Amino acid sequence: MQLRVPDASLVVLVGPSGAGKTTFAAKYFRPTEVISSDRCRELVSDDENDMSATRGAFRLVRAIARERLRAGKLAVIDATSVRPESRRPLLTLAVRYGRTAVAVVFDLPERLCIERNEQRRHRTVPPSVVHRQWTEMRRSLSALGEEGFAEVYVLDSPEAVDASIIVRA
Repeated sequence: MQLRVPDASLVVLVGPSGAGKTTFAAKYFRPTEVISSDRCRELVSDDENDMSATRGAFRLVRAIARERLRAGKLAVIDATSVRPESRRPLLTLAVRYGRTAVAVVFDLPERLCIERNEQRRHRTVPPSVVHRQWTEMRRSLSALGEEGFAEVYVLDSPEAVDASIIVRA
């Protein structure tokens, strides 16, 4: 599947822990383009697993995205973003700076996400959290287009993820 991504846009990766968002981001985007909530949590607290730093981490995610969008650069958000409430402030930034917003959804089987999450070396979350994230993503999936994304790409299998091609517009 070809995913059209304008150079100066906001790309929001949507999916539960273990879905492959970080791997996808590293494969298709430059490190400077990817804004990782885990990395921002680590910058705030010296520990990407420190959930008490989440609020500050997301302030940092939005600040970096704001500056990149203002400068006409691509901003790729690597966070679960499974709830409309977490996507809304990012979409507001895209609108403020006249940038296109693109969602890439990792709609993979829940069991696969849990298995992948359990295999992570640095950061795992309990299966119940992956289940909650997966359920929230599935619940909001049908309304993503109404939130303000110009494009919504749904990758519904590992094969679809692997076959993806990013086309810079």
